[in-house]
Amino acid sequence: MNLPTRAAAASLGRSPDYLKRLRESHGGFLEHQVHYWLGHSPNAPITWNVEAVREAIAKRGIQARKELG
Repeated sequence: MNLPTRAAAASLGRSPDYLKRLRESHGGFLEHQVHYWLGHSPNAPITWNVEAVREAIAKRGIQARKELG
């Protein structure tokens, strides 16, 4: 399911700012054209692949827990 930022954030239980910080362009791990798509202009909404984002966040959480021991 692809949703604009505000709806995707609500669906994921996260804030819109948190999602935006997870983009690779902002030092995160979410990839353009895999997890999100930019609009046709700077003011256009970002569209998010909610299921792919959910899986990526879960994968990072599992990795972080493994690293803690």
